[in-house]
Amino acid sequence: MIPSEFSNVTVVAKSNVYFDGRVVSHTIKFADGSKKTIGLIYPGPFHFGTDASERMEIVAGQCSVKLDGQSAAQTYAAGGAFVVPAKSGFDITVPSGICEYICSYL
Repeated sequence: MIPSEFSNVTVVAKSNVYFDGRVVSHTIKFADGSKKTIGLIYPGPFHFGTDASERMEIVAGQCSVKLDGQSAAQTYAAGGAFVVPAKSGFDITVPSGICEYICSYL
């Protein structure tokens, strides 16, 4: 189940801005040292690389995702999630509207 809120966290005020502002996120830090980012992706195609493995949960909107090394993209809507391996990457396309997400670093 995708959380609707997080308690007892520290929010980093400075946003992470990518692709001329078409992808924006904020980092949240937990007491145990883990972190997540929550953000928005505006329409368009984007490619991201990963250092650590990531779990992307779609909170609202829709996107299609093609992991590096795979030949086909899959579509995800609110409630969906996908995992990206460490030292890899993915193409993500938002066809319209805004896609809202939570990214957990595994």
